[in-house]
This record gives sequence, structure tokens and C-alpha cells, in this order.
Amino acid sequence: MVGRCCRRSRCAKFFALCLLLLTLIPVLLSFTSRDSTFWNPYDEWRGLRKDDDIHEIQAEETLLVEPPVLRGTLGNFEPHPEDERRQGAGEYGRPVMLNPNDQDKYDQSLKEYGFNMVISDRIALDRAVNDIRHDECKYWHYPKNLPNTTVVVVFHNEGWSTLLRTVHSVINTSPPYLLHEIILVDDFSDKTNLGARLQQYMDVPQLQGKVKLYRNSKREGLIRSRIFGAEQSRGQVLTFLDAHCECSPNWLVPLLTEIALNRTTVVCPTVDSISADNFEYRSQGDGLCRGAMDWDFWYKRIPVDLSRQRLGLKYQSEPYDSPMMAGGLFALDREFFFELGGYDPGLQIWGGENFEISFKAWMCGGSLKFVPCSRVGHVYRKGVPYTYPDSGVPGVSVIHMNYMRVAEVWLDEFKEFFYTSRPDLRGKPYGDIGEQIRFRKHHCPKSFKWFMEEVAFDSLEKFPPPQPNQAWGEIKSDHTGMCVDSMGHQATAGGEAGVYYCHGMGGNQRFRLTGPGQIMFNDYCFYVDGSRVRIDKCNKVQWPSFWVHDKENQRLQLKNSNKCLDHDSNEHKLLVSECDNERGTQQFQLNPPEEIQPKPKAAR
Repeated sequence: MVGRCCRRSRCAKFFALCLLLLTLIPVLLSFTSRDSTFWNPYDEWRGLRKDDDIHEIQAEETLLVEPPVLRGTLGNFEPHPEDERRQGAGEYGRPVMLNPNDQDKYDQSLKEYGFNMVISDRIALDRAVNDIRHDECKYWHYPKNLPNTTVVVVFHNEGWSTLLRTVHSVINTSPPYLLHEIILVDDFSDKTNLGARLQQYMDVPQLQGKVKLYRNSKREGLIRSRIFGAEQSRGQVLTFLDAHCECSPNWLVPLLTEIALNRTTVVCPTVDSISADNFEYRSQGDGLCRGAMDWDFWYKRIPVDLSRQRLGLKYQSEPYDSPMMAGGLFALDREFFFELGGYDPGLQIWGGENFEISFKAWMCGGSLKFVPCSRVGHVYRKGVPYTYPDSGVPGVSVIHMNYMRVAEVWLDEFKEFFYTSRPDLRGKPYGDIGEQIRFRKHHCPKSFKWFMEEVAFDSLEKFPPPQPNQAWGEIKSDHTGMCVDSMGHQATAGGEAGVYYCHGMGGNQRFRLTGPGQIMFNDYCFYVDGSRVRIDKCNKVQWPSFWVHDKENQRLQLKNSNKCLDHDSNEHKLLVSECDNERGTQQFQLNPPEEIQPKPKAAR
């Protein structure tokens, strides 16, 4: 009888335990994507397995940091080799195809997030990405006594899965003792799932208690939110990432090593692309590029100059100097960040801050390096899903105001190239920059001329100073009330220019007629192909077109020909045809944007 009661008691306990597990499993699964088991390759990292190793490393912190060494054995920070045993959508960076039935959801997600959240939500929050590093990267042996880091991630109405995949990726690919904390700064999001649900998620065991969530009480923008995150940080190094990234194996140690060797070095990983459509992790080639800008303040990737940049570098995988960076992903010594004055707090939302930090790094006693063995994937949005605040200056966006502030503080006499390329911004207000001018005067001995000669030494060759302008602004047809428009084809080599309803905002309808007679949009030029007018980078156009502005007849005539600019308003096409004084579609005025009154679109 007693034995039977014991058996009943054990059965009851077993049954209760099963009920408890059945209750907990859905809760635990709600914190990850379908078919996902949280995974960390550093669980078996042979470089740091026991607490004794941590104490040993901490005891070494006062020792001189030795440079990394390339050996014939697998590197001391390499994670446990992956055998691609994980199954599930998108694992190892593979693309995930959209179900045709989800097309409406896809369209909505592009509007709401700028990328395909339908696919992102099908992928595990802790997926593994493919290791696309150069083979040399796996055999570098790095010093163990490295500084730890705070990773700062700012987000505004970010997608749930892209944000948390960023967090899990950082944790899964970083040696635990080097990752001091992750600081999430919520820039006044209003999405429900980023409220209490996100706060609750901070307590899941997989985050190891290392993630801290702060919330802005109003919209501050990326730049000011990063300043706030830096102020809250306690790590020795600041690492800034965007909110839709995934880190490759052993991405952190190469960055920290360069900073440990020289605390005034700002370092950037190689930024790979994650498809906004199918979330495939794609390589950025060998990653060997440098950062630059044109005189419109567009960031550009340019080749590494082997004759100077690679001088003295024995291996392809070694870090190298870059004049500028894209700005989304980088790391630097925390104290050095504040010694540089951080970001200009007068910069709004985002834009231009990458150039400001680049100029500060070089002109205020530091340097900027790209690190090929550190690779981080980034989802490039297909559109901006949020609005910008009004700058308070007609015809000037907050981004343009940022550009003007950076140009006025840092470019010296070279700012004339910027204003020649952007004549619509000349004379416009940009706010008080007195504090920034004083900071530069007292802390930054190098001139921008020095920067152009010693750091960006081939920039003027690749991006020549813009020619003086004959005229600039919208090219408007009085006959149809339409304006010449690049039609967004500046991103497509040889795309056709066209005409569209005047909107009075510049942008794709803002052109310059240069002294020699080229019609330019940023660093793109119009050229004639048969009867069509196309647009491409000026330095790629084999047979450039030069135009004469006939003000009396209000025509743009091809030099040394009887062809004039023309258009077909019904087809929105820009053409050339035989010059004809009676042909109204050949008559154009060149006006600054504020002088153009938008014409309402016809009802459809």
C-alpha cells in the first residue's frame, strides 16, 4: 500500500513537471524565431575556457601590448570551427525567398521599415553567417590583454528581429571578457513591441545581463543619441553599430588590437551587405577600399593605392589607412572620443557626422584605419521609412545644414568647392559653430590642405574641383511647366534623364551648367546618345556633351551642332532635336529652386 502511494506521488510530481515544461516552452520560444536554438561559438572557444584564464588576462593588462603575429596555426581567438550543422531559414547567410502570397506584407514592410521584415522574421535571431574573411585572417594570433568595449546601438522604430539579431550577433561573436556591455538607445520609438516587450526581453539568459536599454523622451536623431550612449558607457572602447547588423566570426578582436596598439586610432570593419529583400549575407569583395567624398558630400569608396597605402605592409589582411569612413560602424578609445569633442551636438538626425569624425581623427592627432579581418554585415534600406524634422530654413534640409556646419568648421578654403557644387546652399544659415571653431583652434593643429596632401592625397584626382557655374537650379519648360529630372537614374549607369512636374525642392531637379558647358547633377553629367539624353558619372562618359545657354531664345544648344535640348511631356522623355525657334518644347529657363513654383499634378 505504501509502495503504491509512493508510486502515485512520483507520478503526480512527474505529471506536474510536464505541465510546467509545457507552460514554459512557448514562453521561451517567443523570444526567438522559429526553429532556433540560441547558439554561441565562443562556448567552446579554446582561448578562454576557465575562470583562471580571465584572472590571468586581467593580471596581464598592465603589460605592453604586442602586435598580432601571423602563424601557421589557427589563431588564438578563432571560435570553434562551424560544420554548418544548423538548419533553418537563412542560416549561414543564405537567401530566403518570399512566398508569393506574402507580397502585400512585403510591400507594407518596405514602407514601414525600408526592408523585408516578412523574411527577417522567419530567420533565427541568432543565425550564423557565412565566414567570408580572407584565409589569412584565421591565422592571426592577437594579444589577450585587450581593452573591453561598450557597443552602442541607436534605433528608432526598428524591426524587432533585425534589432535583436544585431544584439545576439554581437554577443555570439565576441569573447565574453572583451564585451563589457551593449547599450541600446531607443530614439523615441512608438511601435508597441519596442515598449514593454523589449524591456522584458532584456532579462533573457542569452543576453548574459550585458544589455542596457535607455529611452529618449523626444526624438534626438542618431548623432545626439550616440553622444548620449557614449556618455552612459563604461567600457574602455566605444564601438558604434547600426541597428540592423550581423557580425562575422572574430570581428571584434582585430578592432580592439589596433586601438590597444595606438589609442588615437579610429578603426572600421569591412562592411558587407545584407540584402534588404532576402537577407542574404553578401561579401563586399576583398574589402580593400578606402573612404572618400565628392564635393557634394557624398561618401565614396575608392581603391587602395598600392604604391603608398600598402607600402611596408606584408599581408593583404593587415589594417591600412583610410581618409574617411561611412560612419555607421566604427570603434575608438572612449576617452579619445571625448578628447575629440565627440560629435558636434549641432548636427541633427544623421548626415555629415562621418566626415566630421574622420577629419577630427586625422587633423587632431589621430588616424583612421580600415581592418580587413573585421567584417560586419549591414542591411542597406531600400527607402527611408521615417521623416526628418524641418530645419527652419526654406529649401535646406537638416542633412544639408549638417553638411554646411562640417564644411564651415573643417574644410578651410576647400569649402568653396562644396559651395560651387551646391550653390543653392551658399549664404544659407547653419546655426552657431563658435564652439566647434574654438575646439579646432585649440586641439587640431593640422589644416585641411595638409589632410588633402598627406591623407586624401589622390582625392583631387578622383574628384576634381567643380567648374564654376554659368547657371544653376531647375531647368524649367515654360511651354509645359515641367522640369528636367534625373529620374533617379544617377544610380544606373547610362540611365535616361527625363522631365517631370516641378516640385521646387531641388534634389533630382537641381542642375548646374558649368563654365565649359556641361549639365551636371552631383558628379554626373548629361550626354547625348542618338536622340536621347542620358546621365552617367562624368569621368565615365566617353563622349561628353557641352551646351551653350542661348538666353535670348531660352534654349540649350549642343556646341558645334544645330541640336537643341527638347522634351516630350507625355512620355516624360528628354530629347535632342533640330533647333527650331518656333518649337516651344525647346525653350527652358534656368532658375534657382525657390524661384520655381510647383505645378500641380494632373488628376488621374
